[in-house]
Amino acid sequence: MRRSFKILLTSAAIAAVALAPPDHAFAAAGEPATDPQTDPAPCNAAVAANDADNIIAVCGALIDSEKAARADRIKALIARGTAFERKEQIDRAIGDYDTVLRLDPSLADIFNARGELWRRKGDRPRALADFAAAIKLNPNHPTARGNYKSLAQELERLGALLAVYNKPSFDCATAKRAVEKAICASPELANLDREINAANAKAVHDAARAGPRAGRALQREQDDFLARCNSAFGRPDYDLQKAMRERLDRLLAIQSH
Repeated sequence: MRRSFKILLTSAAIAAVALAPPDHAFAAAGEPATDPQTDPAPCNAAVAANDADNIIAVCGALIDSEKAARADRIKALIARGTAFERKEQIDRAIGDYDTVLRLDPSLADIFNARGELWRRKGDRPRALADFAAAIKLNPNHPTARGNYKSLAQELERLGALLAVYNKPSFDCATAKRAVEKAICASPELANLDREINAANAKAVHDAARAGPRAGRALQREQDDFLARCNSAFGRPDYDLQKAMRERLDRLLAIQSH
């Protein structure tokens, strides 16, 4: 009789366990259980701790979850993109900012941030386009406006340099002296000549501010250099390229004082 009663109790206990609701059902009756893939708290905590490695490790689950709230995914993407940027993983940072802008193309700050990364990669056209997009969204965005202006000026300077690249300071079509024809025939010598001419003009201008005599003295030094080139060129012991490099070094040294 006792054994039958024990078996009966055991059977009742098993039945009770089988029929008992899972733990999360009790949580649902009180406070709902949180899905780890949609819970922004771990990512927010990593961001608050300013730990780039932890941000990258923790925020990924939230980013990859299609169930996560759109606003939470955007915040996580921005945080991870910034972390990638801090770790010099530029392409991965750009990838996160790309996704942010697909989710919300109205974020001027992210256009500007992505533009700065394109600029660091040397892709100036994409950088300029992103800065322009940021300004279009927020015409008073100070950083984007400054970035756009400085990059536009940089592109203008590059264009000017390309226009004269491998060209000397004088017109090769009217070159008559042998040394001038040699300079025109060599891109390296042509660039050296142009750099010497520009460095001399600046040195003379700067010296003349201290007094006309100092400016004239420097110009005479340049005239003497050109005269030596004309007279010495063609001699077996004369190295035109070496002479030009020495002259450029001399002018650059003057500017540095």
